[in-house]
Amino acid sequence: MGGGYGIVWSVVIPAYNEAQRLPAYLREVIAFFEERGEPYEIIVVDDGSGDSTQERVHELQAVHPRVRLIALPQNRGKGYAVRVGMVNARGAFRLFADADGATPIGEVRRLLPALQAGTDIVIGSRVLLDPEVSVQAKRHRVWAGRVFNWLVARLGLPRIADSQCGFKCFRGPVAEDLFRSLATDGFGFDVELLLLAQRRGYTIVEVAVNWADQPGSKVSVLTDGPRMLWQILTARLSLARGRQER
Repeated sequence: MGGGYGIVWSVVIPAYNEAQRLPAYLREVIAFFEERGEPYEIIVVDDGSGDSTQERVHELQAVHPRVRLIALPQNRGKGYAVRVGMVNARGAFRLFADADGATPIGEVRRLLPALQAGTDIVIGSRVLLDPEVSVQAKRHRVWAGRVFNWLVARLGLPRIADSQCGFKCFRGPVAEDLFRSLATDGFGFDVELLLLAQRRGYTIVEVAVNWADQPGSKVSVLTDGPRMLWQILTARLSLARGRQER
């Protein structure tokens, strides 16, 4: 399953002031991949945290050497942190997951069939209906998500139900290609990433995953929503300009 790579799985976790939520999820990720028995690495990208996030990661590193820490000197945004992690990853499959553990790492099993079938990108979804999946989200976030996804569909991703779920897996060469081209540093990076993947002809499959809203979210509907839309519009225009120039 490794496809010539020494490491089968890379898990990239962007973290900004996650000293409280990250350790439990890191332990969950470690336990899951230890049980699978395949070579893996976990890359935590600390995005200029002002709390003890790095210290908590160092404590786990002392016991689990497969955990790597990349410490950014200043806060650049989730998109930038994920990009740094992905281009430094070495796995045949490269997953990024949110530090709060909203999507249990065991949901990797739901992505596996599409990956084993040769799909380039498999993304988790909180919108697709599946009787075996539970999504627990606050009502205002559900409605904000629906509006956001409606707009995203009209900006070029009509076949993606949930562009923003922080649980996406890429084949190694695909990750290297896409993330080296990614320009969006903020929360809107997922849409640019999927638009770019679509333009380059990569196959994308969306899979329903379990997800539960966690206390302490870093995303504000009122402040980050408009900023994300602006980032997406900027990326859309940039991609369109690049196509015209070719």
